[in-house]
Amino acid sequence: MSATLRVVPAQPANDTVATENELATRIVIVGHVDHGKSTLIGRLLHDTGNLPEGRMDAALASSERRGLKVEWSFLLDSLQAERDQGVTIDSTRLPFVLDGRPFVIVDAPGHRQFLRNMVTGAAGAAAAVLVVDVAEGAQEQTRRHAVLLRLIGVRHVVVLLNKADLLDFDADRVASATRAITALLEQLELSSAAVIPASARHGDNVAARSARTGWYRGPTLTEALSVVPPLASRAERPLRLPVQDVYRFDSKRIVVGRIESGRVAVGDTLVIGREGAVAKVATLEGWLGSGTEAEAGQSVALTLAPDVVVERGDLLHGSAYPPSRTARLRARLFWLRQEPLRPGESFRLRLSTAEYAVTVAAITSVVSMDDLTDQPADHVPPEGFADVVLAASESIPFDPFEPGSLGGRGVLVDGHGRIVGGAPLIGPAPLATGGRSVFPVDSAVSAWERAQAKRHRSGVFWMTGLPGSGKSTLARAAETLLFRRGIDVSVLDGDTLRARLSSDLGFSPEDRRENIRRAAVVARLLADSGQVVLVALISPRAEDRAMARQAVAEGFREVYVDADRAVCKARDPKGLYAAARAGRLSGFTGVDGPYEPPQAPDLVISTATATVGNSAERLAAFVTEAVALPGLSPRVGAD
Repeated sequence: MSATLRVVPAQPANDTVATENELATRIVIVGHVDHGKSTLIGRLLHDTGNLPEGRMDAALASSERRGLKVEWSFLLDSLQAERDQGVTIDSTRLPFVLDGRPFVIVDAPGHRQFLRNMVTGAAGAAAAVLVVDVAEGAQEQTRRHAVLLRLIGVRHVVVLLNKADLLDFDADRVASATRAITALLEQLELSSAAVIPASARHGDNVAARSARTGWYRGPTLTEALSVVPPLASRAERPLRLPVQDVYRFDSKRIVVGRIESGRVAVGDTLVIGREGAVAKVATLEGWLGSGTEAEAGQSVALTLAPDVVVERGDLLHGSAYPPSRTARLRARLFWLRQEPLRPGESFRLRLSTAEYAVTVAAITSVVSMDDLTDQPADHVPPEGFADVVLAASESIPFDPFEPGSLGGRGVLVDGHGRIVGGAPLIGPAPLATGGRSVFPVDSAVSAWERAQAKRHRSGVFWMTGLPGSGKSTLARAAETLLFRRGIDVSVLDGDTLRARLSSDLGFSPEDRRENIRRAAVVARLLADSGQVVLVALISPRAEDRAMARQAVAEGFREVYVDADRAVCKARDPKGLYAAARAGRLSGFTGVDGPYEPPQAPDLVISTATATVGNSAERLAAFVTEAVALPGLSPRVGAD
C-alpha cells in the first residue's frame, strides 16, 4: 500500500524549535465572576506592555461609547473576539512577557471551562492567581476554584485582594480578609505565596507599587509572578508515549504520538501496550529525514523492531520505570452532570489517547462546600467534588496524578461522548472488605449498533399509579401493539417480579425500595441489550422513582397512569382494597399507605373513563415516537 504520510517530524532533543507556550511559565487566573478577573487581566497586559498595537485605542473607544472613562475588561473582550476568529491568540491562553521571561495566562472564566482547561493546559500551570473581592471575601465560586486548584495540583497560589480602593485601602479590613482567605487555603493544603491588596481598575499593586498602601510591604503582582519557580522539565521523567495512531506506509508500520514525559531514541527498548510486548525503536521518521532522539513535548513517528502490533491508546514506556497497573483506582472527582452520581454507574475513563470501561464502585467521601471538609455520602451532588473508587474489568496502566505532570489526568465520558467529570487518578484502591472484587464489563456491542440492528432505540417506560389504576393491563395491551410493530419489548410488572425476582421480600418500606431497585436494575440490563421495557409498579414514593431513574440513566421516562382512589376502589380487581379496609392488610397504598403522584411525568394516561384499547394506543404511540430512529422503521415480524 502506498499513501502520503502526514505526521509531525521528530526533532532532536536539543532542537530550539518549540512553541512559545511550551517554553513559557503558565499562570492560571481564577476568581468569582464579579470579583474583577477580566479587569485584572486587561490591566496586567496593558501595564506590562503586552497589548497588541491599537488594542488600547479600541478599548478606549468602546468605553467612551458607553460613557465610561476606561473599562479594562474590554481589552480582554477585544482579545477574545480576535482569537475567536483564529487570528493571533490561542482560544484559552494569553502570552505576555516580564523582564524577558515568557508567561502564558490560562484564562478560566468559570468552573466548567476550568475543567476543560484542566485536561488541556491548566494542569501544567506553575502557579495560580486567585482574585477575591476584598469586601465580599470568599464566595462559593471562590471556594470551588480553590478546590479545583488542589484537584489539578497547583500549589503555588498568589491571592489578589481586589477592589481595595472601595475600602480606602483600610489596613485592618485587608488584614481580616487576608486571615480568612489564608485559613481557607490552609484547609485545602494550599499556601499563599503572597496576598496582595490591589485595585485592578486603577492599577494599584498590579505592575506598580501603590502610594495608597504605604503600610504594605509585600510584592506587587508582577513581582510575585516574576519569582514563580518554573516546573521541572518533563524530559527528565520516565518515558511515557501514548499512541495517537498507527499508519501502514508501504512495508512500514509507523507509530505516531506525542511524548508526555522522558526521551526516546533510536535503539531504545520499549514496552508496548496492555500485552507488554517488547521491541526496539528502529527509526524516528520525519519530513526532513530520520532523527535519532526526541523528548517530552515533541510529536514523533517511529518504527519498531520486531514489527509488533500496536494500537491507538497503547502506552509505550521503558522497562526500568513502568507505570502502575490496577483494575481498581482511586480518583479525585469533579462531577459536572446536573444529576447526582451514585455508585454503580458506568462510564468510559479517558486517559490521554486510551479509553477504558469503568464503574463507580464506591464513593469514599464528598467535599462539603460549606466548610470544605470531607464527609461520607451515598452520592455526589451536581458540580460536587468527591473521592471515588473506579473499577474496571482489565488492568489499567497509569501514573498517579501530581503537579506538573501529564499522567493520571483522567476524565469520565458518558455513552454520548460527553465529559461528565474530571477524575485525576490518585493511586490503586484496595479491595472491598472481605476481598470481594466485582468488575462489571460493558458489552462489546454499542447501543448504536443494537439500535441499528433492531431499527429502534431502547428505553425504559416506568408506569406508576395507584393499585387498580390499570398499569399491568395497560402495559400488556401496549406490549402486543408494540410487538406487532416490530419493536422488541418486554414487560416487568409487580406481581411477576414479586413471584420470581423478589420472592424473598416483604412489604416494609425498605423491602419495597429494594424491590424497586431490583426492577430498575433488570430494566437497565434489558435496555442495554436494546429492548424497550415497560415497568408496571405502584412505586408510590417520588424518592424511590428518582432512584429508579438514576439506576436506569439514559432512556428513562415516567408514565403516570392516573385514576383516582374512588375508581380504583370500585375496580379492586384483586380484592386488596376490601382486605385493607377490613384490616387484613396494613400500609396498603390508597387506603392507609401514601401515594405521591409524579410532579412532571413524561406522559399522563387517565384510565378512569378511557377504554383499555384507547389507553394502550396512546402509550404505544408515545413509546414508538420516543424510540424511533430517523429514516428507519421497525421490521414488522422480524426475528
